[in-house]
Amino acid sequence: MTTPTCTDRVPRPVLTRLWVVLGLTVVTFVAEVVGSWYSGSLALLADAGHLLTDGGAVALTILTAWLATRPATARRTYGHLRWEILGALINGAVLLALSAWIVVEAVARFRAPVAVESGVVLVVAVAGLITNGIALALLHRDKEGSLNLRGAYLHVLGDLLGSVGVIAAAVVIRMTGWMTADPLVSMVLALMIVVGAWRLVRESAEVLLEQVPRHIALEEVERRMLGVAGVTAVHDLHIWTVTSGMVAMSGHAVVPALTDHPRVLEGLQRAVTGAGIAHATIQLEVEGPCPEPERDAHAGHGHHRGHAH
Repeated sequence: MTTPTCTDRVPRPVLTRLWVVLGLTVVTFVAEVVGSWYSGSLALLADAGHLLTDGGAVALTILTAWLATRPATARRTYGHLRWEILGALINGAVLLALSAWIVVEAVARFRAPVAVESGVVLVVAVAGLITNGIALALLHRDKEGSLNLRGAYLHVLGDLLGSVGVIAAAVVIRMTGWMTADPLVSMVLALMIVVGAWRLVRESAEVLLEQVPRHIALEEVERRMLGVAGVTAVHDLHIWTVTSGMVAMSGHAVVPALTDHPRVLEGLQRAVTGAGIAHATIQLEVEGPCPEPERDAHAGHGHHRGHAH
């Protein structure tokens, strides 16, 4: 039994930097939560929520790299890769709830402004800006390494911009006493959380429902398979995502005869690989009357199962 692998393997030095970034994010998150409680700043709490979103993204990148090394078993033939998707779904749902609470609280503060200790907010936000800057510098060299790493880099960049927004609110309150700046910035940050959280929920739900990945067109895969010499028809085509970077497919291809099945399977493998599918199981069938449904599920006379990896 082989161990499934993801397309985005993270080198050990990069993984070490990701751990450092995650540590900085956690420390900053705790500092902002405590600072929010002490200062009464909703903007600081919203920025902490935004940090939680992006820290979750970095943690999922690390989790993906670790899960890719776990062996498959007789009961978990794909290993433990789906835990990444479950984690993303839970993370996204919690963040949507948090952002909803922030919006409700911000609306209440628009009506009845709450006094905020701007000095505390400013100190904590500046500290967050510094740690986010360090994290951004750590990931800068790796941002083109993979989609996961680029996503982590962009998340940290969003954290840095969030810190700038909180600093701006603290300065405005300190200079003018306009307390509405705090809920105003918190609303903007809450919207940033919603964008990231909704994407997490939507994409993880699509994976769990085994929908065709958004970057792959079923019709294009079918067209590529029909373009292989000897293939006259394609049916029962299914494409789904196992976990980030691992797309699987199964399908049936009809051929005039099974005598050339190695050549046909090699052509089909190249065709689906070119469409972005790394793991494919393809069954060849001989042209003729449609088989009975109950027989179609078994490899009997006139059928040949092939695997393209």
